[in-house]
Amino acid sequence: MNRTALIRFALVIAAFAPCARADDVARTPVTDPRPLMFAALQSSDGQAHGVLIGDVAEAITKRFSASSPIYIDVSTEKRYAQPGCARLKVSFWQDGVNLPGAAAPRRQTVEFGINYCLDGRPPGSLS
Repeated sequence: MNRTALIRFALVIAAFAPCARADDVARTPVTDPRPLMFAALQSSDGQAHGVLIGDVAEAITKRFSASSPIYIDVSTEKRYAQPGCARLKVSFWQDGVNLPGAAAPRRQTVEFGINYCLDGRPPGSLS
């Protein structure tokens, strides 16, 4: 490979490296899920993706000897008539979690639904 081709190859790899994460989506580092919830509300596809960072994330990962960071995915299940409000599904997941009594490490997922608006409060109506 000549030098020009090598430089082009390196530039292509560098351009796609930020997207090569847990499930090939760009993830925003966050200390709690709220920024992702706001991003999902404002997103045209109703989704946002992040990775939990900070002391709490480090403590959880260490406690369970997990093999990956804690990932967060937020998706819009339903948009309400009130502007900027929706039903969101928030999923936290981590690979390689060692639970007491488990035969082997596994992916652990925690999901919840929440009615949420851009002002940080629940919608006035669910219609």
